[in-house]
Amino acid sequence: MDKGEIIIYQTDDGKSSLEVKLQEDTVWLTQKQMGILFDKDTDTIGLHIRNIFKEGELRPGATTEESSVVQDEGGRQVRRKVKFFNLDVIISVGYRVKSLRGTQFRIWANNVLKDYLVRGYALNEKRLQEQLQRFESLKQSIRLIEDVTRHKILSITESEGLLKVIADFTYALDILDQYDYQILQIVDTSNKDVIPILYEEAMRAIQKLRGKLSNADLFGREKDQSFRTSLDTIYQTFDGKSLYPSIEEKASHLLYFIVKNHSFVDGNKRIAAAIFTWFLEKNQLLYNSDGTKRIAANALVALTLMIALSDPKDKDIIIKIIVNLINKHN
Repeated sequence: MDKGEIIIYQTDDGKSSLEVKLQEDTVWLTQKQMGILFDKDTDTIGLHIRNIFKEGELRPGATTEESSVVQDEGGRQVRRKVKFFNLDVIISVGYRVKSLRGTQFRIWANNVLKDYLVRGYALNEKRLQEQLQRFESLKQSIRLIEDVTRHKILSITESEGLLKVIADFTYALDILDQYDYQILQIVDTSNKDVIPILYEEAMRAIQKLRGKLSNADLFGREKDQSFRTSLDTIYQTFDGKSLYPSIEEKASHLLYFIVKNHSFVDGNKRIAAAIFTWFLEKNQLLYNSDGTKRIAANALVALTLMIALSDPKDKDIIIKIIVNLINKHN
């Protein structure tokens, strides 16, 4: 029998108090504790318990548990196996000894159990909802990947990237499962000061990238001011607090915004991926301590495609996927 929860019961006359074990939706007392409760010697209590089982009123297997407890014996602390009896046995003994204390204890115990069950139901309901939300998050990520494969014939590299995304995301769920059934959330991010990318330097980088491409006349040519907006948005605050506190959150939103805003005539996905990795590198998060990249190139391709083909209502789940792929667990 596990330790369970211990609650102190005080008799109405104030003469006795007991450490009552609360577990498995009932309360438990030892034979000695019942003697104190009913103001009877333990032999009398033992006789009533034996008669209860002998007459078939209750079954020992369903109402009795053994637990290892430490007892004071002649000034020595000794660990012994002790039998505990549940509320059914306690009430039956109380009827047999015709004790007013038995009635008082039954009323107290029922009130305690009612509160315990309500709390337990609320906790289980909360955990169930959290599990359902985690499961729904995983289903959404799978659906997003299915959307990508349905709209585009993928190369082997892109297909491998999608498989890595779902594999890494499943791993993230396993990690989160160790955090007491939390829903998928942004965790284990960096708390370092961010090194920003300014619009002017970003445009210079895009121009250099254009120079390395053939047939790139339209590459990186802005259609409007939305690229500048994407860069500015990740640093926004509200009521003095950053909307995207960590570097990982800023990077994930930056990738999403650049892809979705279609700021350029050509090259939106390539520019988004380049600026995303540059931002991570500037903030010393592109590589792990062993020199490996936090996010593989094929996974980055897959994520960029996923963003491009995704429904805007899936933004939050996509951001969570990206953060879980670049946080400290990678």
